[in-house]
Amino acid sequence: MYKAIVFLPLMGFLIAGLFGRAIGTRASQVVTTGSVLLSALLSIVAFFDVALGGNTYSIAVMQWVQSGDLVFDWALKIDTLTVVMLVVVTLVSGLVHVYSIGYMSHDPHNPRFFAYLSLFTFSMLMLVTADNFLQMFFGWEGVGLTSYLLIGFWYKRPAANAAAIKAFIVNRIGDFGFALGLFATFMVFGTVHLDTIFAAVPDVAGSSFLFLGYSFDVMNTICLLLFVGAMGKSAQFGLHTWLPDAMEGPTPVSALIHAATMVTAGVFLVARCSPMFEYAPVALAAVAIVGGVTAIFAATVGLVQNDIKRVIAYSTCSQLGYMFFALGVSAYGAAIFHLFTHAFFKALLFLGAGAVIHAMSDEQDMRKMGGLRKMIPGTYIMMVIGTIALTGFPGTAGFFSKDMVIETAYASTATGSEFAFVMGIFAALMTSFYSWRLMFMTFHGHTRADEAVFRKAHDAPASMMIPLAVLATGALLAGVFFSDLFIGEGRDGFWNGSLFILGDDIIDAAHHVPFVVKLLPFIAMLTGFLLAYQFYIRRPAMPGALAKRFSGLYAFLLNKWYFDELYDFLFVRPAFRIGRFLWKRGDGRIIDGFGPDGISALVLSVARRARALQSGYVYHYAFAMLVGVVLLVTYLLAMSGGA
Repeated sequence: MYKAIVFLPLMGFLIAGLFGRAIGTRASQVVTTGSVLLSALLSIVAFFDVALGGNTYSIAVMQWVQSGDLVFDWALKIDTLTVVMLVVVTLVSGLVHVYSIGYMSHDPHNPRFFAYLSLFTFSMLMLVTADNFLQMFFGWEGVGLTSYLLIGFWYKRPAANAAAIKAFIVNRIGDFGFALGLFATFMVFGTVHLDTIFAAVPDVAGSSFLFLGYSFDVMNTICLLLFVGAMGKSAQFGLHTWLPDAMEGPTPVSALIHAATMVTAGVFLVARCSPMFEYAPVALAAVAIVGGVTAIFAATVGLVQNDIKRVIAYSTCSQLGYMFFALGVSAYGAAIFHLFTHAFFKALLFLGAGAVIHAMSDEQDMRKMGGLRKMIPGTYIMMVIGTIALTGFPGTAGFFSKDMVIETAYASTATGSEFAFVMGIFAALMTSFYSWRLMFMTFHGHTRADEAVFRKAHDAPASMMIPLAVLATGALLAGVFFSDLFIGEGRDGFWNGSLFILGDDIIDAAHHVPFVVKLLPFIAMLTGFLLAYQFYIRRPAMPGALAKRFSGLYAFLLNKWYFDELYDFLFVRPAFRIGRFLWKRGDGRIIDGFGPDGISALVLSVARRARALQSGYVYHYAFAMLVGVVLLVTYLLAMSGGA
């Protein structure tokens, strides 16, 4: 069963990718969607078997690498953490496949698109089932590749190509850190097998090594390098710039890759390596601080964005910050629970935004919308559910998971926890504001859309609405049904050792924080809603007036803290200048100058002149022979005279 979960999407990719033109669009959709949905069904069975049944498995697939001391198999590590990720990946991917049947119905390249979706799903499943670091890295790079292919799916659009290249390059920076961490792990432990490494960590903890005359802690160094990889994949502050631009891909891609699965790979990596991070306090502090900074940074940028998908993209970035600072205070269960619930309501919001864009003839600017509530009531209801879950309305999935993340930051005494708690509260207020700003600008008030487009607006077909309904159910009920397992009294038996905590479980303390701390996220949520209502319903002229009054701050946030401009100045332009220098001087003057334009050209010139001697006249040859004899005699006489 577990092999089928992983390899069914690969089978769908191979059939649609290799034979898509032969079998046609409909067959490609059926085989890829069917294989992923079957994988999702089996993942739910696996969840009952492993997470609720208390079983764990190590399933060998085949022998893979035998090279000196580096020996490991391709095997599947099946525990509670794995099956939680299996459910998230396959369920969201299956719903996105179904949704894409309607959303991409007019695209002529459907077989290629669905093949890419299935290849991505397989790569992500490879990542989360890996029982060794190299296998995990294989899946890690696989999702990077398929992300590039899907973001740039509409390759005739220059913006899509640029976004795909940007995502690929920024992720390579993070992946370089992951690779260094992998190499360091093998050097220290002599293996890449996860369980073997985890068992040996206590013996290595506290040891150090010398580099450039300085002493560095081994475990902190390895975990910091692994965290750099997590930062790139999960779009944390500094390596976040690729995520908003990735919205150039089709909306189902945004929901699958950049809301629910790929961007959570970094969170999964840190949680999987909790036995290592627990012995690396400096690395844990870095995780908490970077997570807190990311949560507040992305929330501030989301306040002023006008593209409906970019608002949700920055929301994703902010929520990933919440997950990371929960990891940083050793609340691994709370972080994974927020990952689990976030997958439902964020995929719902992205696919709901896709339904809005579909209704508005591909318009994404919220300033050209408004008044859509009556035109697309089904989509409106779905978006309301996603919004209240995201903002943490009591009883919804986000309420249970996000509030617990904030409470663990308050209860913790770890380095960076106080900072993370404060950032989490402010980010919660901003999350509520920009989420309701999106709803009010899109669905309420007078329409600002083109009249012809507005009149034709209608709800999406059933193939798009059914996945929205399933995700909405999860956004409403996932917290109620699963909070006790993930973060409640049943969590020890549920996690069954798949997460490791060195000291006391911080979630115990989080359940007993003062009532005012539990109330703060609700106050922040309500404040954000009231501010958005005041700005965009009661006094819709106020946002424009404030933007003019604080034009500098508005421009700073609208331009995303000028990170793109800063990176362009620091890295892109110097790289182009170096490349131009190496091309013109190195390649042009040196390689070409001494190569095809130098020595080769000289040989060609000499050969061309020598060819003139081959005239066919005997007296020319006799003259050449005479010249040769004269030169030979002169040489011999000179040599004999010198002797």
